[in-house]
Amino acid sequence: MSVVAVIGTGKIGELVVSGLLRAGRPAGQILVTARRPERGAELAERYGVRSVDNITAVTEADILAIAVKPQDAGTLLDEIRAKVPADKLIVSLCAGLPTSFFAARLPEGAPVVRVMTNTPALVDEAMTAISAGPHATAEHLAIAEEMFKPLGSTIRVPESQQDAVTALSGSGPAYFYLLVEAMIDAGILLGLPRQVAHELIVQTAIGSAVMLRDSGEHPVKLREAVTSPAGTTISAIRELENHGVRAALLAALEAARDRAREIAAQSA
Repeated sequence: MSVVAVIGTGKIGELVVSGLLRAGRPAGQILVTARRPERGAELAERYGVRSVDNITAVTEADILAIAVKPQDAGTLLDEIRAKVPADKLIVSLCAGLPTSFFAARLPEGAPVVRVMTNTPALVDEAMTAISAGPHATAEHLAIAEEMFKPLGSTIRVPESQQDAVTALSGSGPAYFYLLVEAMIDAGILLGLPRQVAHELIVQTAIGSAVMLRDSGEHPVKLREAVTSPAGTTISAIRELENHGVRAALLAALEAARDRAREIAAQSA
């Protein structure tokens, strides 16, 4: 089994480490690096993995999962470039950075796979999108998929779609949390205790998501099944439309996509 090094083990990097362990990869075959020594020691104690410096990680690992902040990626690649063999698989979790960013800073022909996952990986319900760089083969994509399957679902997309993926599913959990937060507040306004409102909305969200996933029905049909003529639901939906909720969501996702593009442009 190949050795995986997670370079820059912050929140997303830690998700990868815990997922690899749940998938059965021995802790001895996982390396982590962290900017602060105390963070590395914390990860080593929590997961039984080995905390090393970046150069050791590059030297000993078969796969490098780079999870540093996008603005730190250039400095990292300058540090490790001379030690990276041209055939070593690079898996990038750096939001907004295209594979061309890595290709320009690594040996010619280095295979890079770009990955966008999200925080539901903590409960093995992530949505992970995977894209091949110019030198990544079907085998490299399969390796990346095996790494992330334990975290939830995976999908292959052209790299040109990754900024949209970032806006939709990478940032997506935050939109749902904001909606649930607002609905809980509305429940309190309507006279429900906070805990009751919380339980009602969270379970409603879970049930609705499962129906969307398992029924095969379009969301419009599922919504119409709840919406009786002249009933309570249609009255609520009318107010949502009057307040421009649909337009606000479209604008929000476009803003997230545009910010992903800005990050790439600033890092070029």
